[in-house]
Amino acid sequence: MATVLVLLIQFGGDTLVRERFVEFSISPATGTPIYQQLAEQVRAAVARGRLRPDERLPSVRELSQLLVVNPNTVARAYTELERDGVLYTRPGLGVFVAAAPPPLSKRVRRDRLVVHLDPVLVEAVRLGFAAEELVELVEERVGQFQWNAVTARTT
Repeated sequence: MATVLVLLIQFGGDTLVRERFVEFSISPATGTPIYQQLAEQVRAAVARGRLRPDERLPSVRELSQLLVVNPNTVARAYTELERDGVLYTRPGLGVFVAAAPPPLSKRVRRDRLVVHLDPVLVEAVRLGFAAEELVELVEERVGQFQWNAVTARTT
């Protein structure tokens, strides 16, 4: 497993606005393609408020060198994230976190979530969770995410 801390520095004109570290970990042994691991970590960092709108990410070359992976791997992750509206590119300036995901209908958002939720529910039943325990766990975990950044946009 390779883990790196990436220093993100944001300037407003010539003034340093914010700097902080974001951790990326990749493991070739998981069976999940590295580009998917990277894309999911960026999505999670955005959802948790660790990556903020208009924050610049490392270039494909910079991140591939830090993670010691092929630049095409990072490019593929960035391309997928850009296609999904998580990132955007400003030619000559770099890759940035998008302000908001593209608007989706309530029905589409619900359908996309159910695909991921049902396996979690199956596993909870298999592990012997009571419905109340699962709800309690979900309520506890909800506090780990930045909900005000992701709001319902359409019905």
